[in-house]
Amino acid sequence: MNNYKITTLNDFIILKQKDFPYAKGELSSLLSHIGTAAKMVNKKINKAGLVDIIGSSGEVNVQGENQQKLDVYADEMFIGSLLSSGECCGVATEENENEIVFSDSFASKGKYIVCIDPLDGSSNIDFNVSVGTIFSIYRRLTQRGEKVNNEDFLQKGSQQVAAGYIIYGSSTMLVYSTGYGVNGFTLDPSIGEFCLSHPDIKTPEDGSIYSVNEGNYVHFPEGIKKYIKYCQELDKESSRPYTSRYVGSLVSDFHRNLLKGGIFLYPENRTAPKGKLRLVYECNPIAFIALQAGGEASDGNCSLLEITPQSLHQRSPFYVGSKNMVRKLQEFLHLNR
Repeated sequence: MNNYKITTLNDFIILKQKDFPYAKGELSSLLSHIGTAAKMVNKKINKAGLVDIIGSSGEVNVQGENQQKLDVYADEMFIGSLLSSGECCGVATEENENEIVFSDSFASKGKYIVCIDPLDGSSNIDFNVSVGTIFSIYRRLTQRGEKVNNEDFLQKGSQQVAAGYIIYGSSTMLVYSTGYGVNGFTLDPSIGEFCLSHPDIKTPEDGSIYSVNEGNYVHFPEGIKKYIKYCQELDKESSRPYTSRYVGSLVSDFHRNLLKGGIFLYPENRTAPKGKLRLVYECNPIAFIALQAGGEASDGNCSLLEITPQSLHQRSPFYVGSKNMVRKLQEFLHLNR
């Protein structure tokens, strides 16, 4: 019989509590509740096609996008779980125009606010393509017991105390960081627990994958066009041409590149002059993970985590991945302005 120790997500979180002298278990509890909600969403996703959960809900969200039934379900599950944790006093999600303030006496004393995209890439769910959840956690700015406000949610990404994502694919993984490296946990369905499977993830400094929607090529800025051509050129010394891989789900594309090395690009273009991805609950948490794993993230002008958001649903160009690849891209952008 094999003798090995399984470290569950909850075990790991408790072991790491000493990294947060300002927190007396509250952050650990909050992360555990996120993991619980992820299990519930995963169970529903695994039943897609067998129950009436796929397809459009018939509603349109604040982004002007058609909501999928699973969008609504995931949004409700994470909001409910965060409320019941008692450690979260408010949440901002992709599906709601304004922040949701938890006003009951228990939750209003929580130390943290959460920004979350409950189901990234949900339009792919009908076709059995991997989707995900993206989240970030901040300490509140308002005093405990007071009503949180918009400013609590519009903090720089550098102020995150934790961030992560869940990818629902051939296996379900939760990857997160609290500013002390990146660790990945795979859901073991036989015991219903996330178990440590990818400790201390480090992304390669160089990679051979570029991920971009090349269908928008004609609308891209000149610097992006030239970088894509650079990726496609034959150069044995730098292992080019690179491989093009694009799923259309941020979590899926980033997760692959995080482990194998690569770069994800979503530039501004003529049809989306400010980019498409949302700074607060998509770009910032993914950028936090990338930097903690040794990668880099940028909006093309500066470090993404140093941008002060002006609104909950602010969009941004987004370039993230292996450090040397992001820096090479920035060279192309600076030379072609």
